[in-house]
Amino acid sequence: MPTQRRILVTSALPYANGPLHLGHMLEQVQTDIWVRFQKSRGNSCLYVCADDAHGTAIMLAAQNENLTAEEYVNSIWRQHKQDSADFSIDFSVFHTTHSAENRKWSRRIYKRLKSNNDIISRKITQAYDPKEKLFLADRFIKGTCPKCKAEDQYGDNCEVCGATYNPADLINPISTISGETPIEKDSEHFFFRLKNYQTQLEKWIKSGTLQSQVANKLGEWIEMGLQDWDISRDAPYFGFEIPGTEDKFFYVWLDAPIGYIASFEHYCKQSELNFGEYWNEENQTELYHFIGKDIVNFHGLFWPAMLKSSGLRLPTGIFAHGFLTVNGAKMSKSRGTFIKASTYLKYLDSDYLRYYFAAKLNGSVDDIDLNLEDFIQRVNSDLVGKVVNIASRCSGFIEKTFENRLSKECGEETLIKDFICASENIAKLYEAREFNKAIRSVMDLADRANQYINDKKPWVLAKNTNELDEVHSICSVGINLFRILMIYLKPVLPKMSIEAETFLNCSLEWTNLENFLIDHDLNKFEPLMTRIDPKVVKMMIEESKVDDAPDRQSKESDNSIAIEDFSKIDIRIGEIVAAEQIENADKLLRLRINLGDLGERQILSAIRPHYSPEDLVGRLTLVIANLKPRKMRFGMSEGMLLMTGDESQLYLLSPDSGARAGMPVN
Repeated sequence: MPTQRRILVTSALPYANGPLHLGHMLEQVQTDIWVRFQKSRGNSCLYVCADDAHGTAIMLAAQNENLTAEEYVNSIWRQHKQDSADFSIDFSVFHTTHSAENRKWSRRIYKRLKSNNDIISRKITQAYDPKEKLFLADRFIKGTCPKCKAEDQYGDNCEVCGATYNPADLINPISTISGETPIEKDSEHFFFRLKNYQTQLEKWIKSGTLQSQVANKLGEWIEMGLQDWDISRDAPYFGFEIPGTEDKFFYVWLDAPIGYIASFEHYCKQSELNFGEYWNEENQTELYHFIGKDIVNFHGLFWPAMLKSSGLRLPTGIFAHGFLTVNGAKMSKSRGTFIKASTYLKYLDSDYLRYYFAAKLNGSVDDIDLNLEDFIQRVNSDLVGKVVNIASRCSGFIEKTFENRLSKECGEETLIKDFICASENIAKLYEAREFNKAIRSVMDLADRANQYINDKKPWVLAKNTNELDEVHSICSVGINLFRILMIYLKPVLPKMSIEAETFLNCSLEWTNLENFLIDHDLNKFEPLMTRIDPKVVKMMIEESKVDDAPDRQSKESDNSIAIEDFSKIDIRIGEIVAAEQIENADKLLRLRINLGDLGERQILSAIRPHYSPEDLVGRLTLVIANLKPRKMRFGMSEGMLLMTGDESQLYLLSPDSGARAGMPVN
């Protein structure tokens, strides 16, 4: 018998500023299926999670509700815990980052970082709300996009044209908190010197710990040179004060992953587990993080560097998944596809969605689409029409004619053993998080079981009293096949599995696959699952619609331009002849661009997080040459670089070989 594995699993901490939605449930369901699978194989697998309970957004949300921050996060914690429980998420513990354990560990790790000379301080300039006396994160500043002139855009990027910029670049910026125009103000901040761990991180991401897509992305960031990470925030702020300071708090992203450690310690106090075996020694236990692809930089770079500096073990694996879309598009409040977990549960069984997610999830970071028509069809066809149908059609004969007792001998032993032999392949697929392939294999077996019953036609044989023994054997085989299928599906369908165990009068354990049900009493069959009514799904969508919150993307239609407008833009090929960092500017680089006959221009560009100065000198790129110069805090900017990408990574647009500085782009 294989040695029992000891595994600790976490999923990303939901932010405690609102209810859980189906995007949250995608991650929790993926994690829970994997944890339940490990347990079914006889492994010790613990699932730790918590609410991410700190930050300015939570402080402001509490004020809006006329609650203290503690009261607010406690109420959200109760909602989150209940929603997760209603989706059968089997946490070992669901804690909060606003806890005594997390305060202790955040301070302890910070002191270790500081003692290793991994913490430095310097002054930075930030946007400041003079009315609320509050430093403003980018998301608390709105204004008109400096590029496309779209209104109501956040302080870091435009959702209409995709441009990225500094809050100071916005036209007519305002604080979303007070409506005041922000001012700029200096403040001392503390930084984690991530670059001290560049060599170690480079080796770590090549170790096979990460999915290849994630490792490649992190590798790009490492190649550009890692930057210092701001780990502090100014008062007022809801969080933990930094030791030895006044009015300085740990940035929420410092203490959030530490919440994994703190929550597990909270669990250890209750269960008498050895905490050190899970967080100090890699050779005795396994540690896995399930996360969304949008936070791989925190978990793949900052987190392992912090652990390394603190003398703690690194994760065995980090599993990232893609975003959830609904009907092929981003979840939308106006379309009713931004569905809260609690709203879903008012109308539909949680096992429906768990099954559909499993049928779509794989080991990659690709996005997952919840197509509602496909959701209805697949649940009705696979679960009701195939799996439940086996038990339903066989149980009637067993109950009516044979007093709910299975036959004394196992017919079709070869067929049953074929089903059992599929277990190792299905187990490998579950282990690799290739849930969609595992589900496909199970449904192939369900098709075989139904075909067996169709070929044998017990309903025809039952008309002849001389064939009743054969009917008994056929239906007993069908029930045994159903039992095997439900063992394979138990990690996905916990509620239906409980009802199936009641009907079968036995537990559904992977370790008991080969124990046939012979001369065995069943309980009365009750419907295990009913079909989804499309009308119910429509009712759920209608309840989820928020008429007064139209999609921000709808503003695109107000910003279309004619060809005459576009022809006014003078795009030239420019050669970057000099590039330098700007003191006290986290994002800006000062570039000198050669535009041929037009001479040289100075451009201030927010590409410091994506390119180091030495990598830019000598490159050709595309420049808007006739943009009106803008006076910025750090000097005059006399043009704009053209780039592509998303908020996590930007890429300069470069011409083919043979192009030269100053050439127009037609």
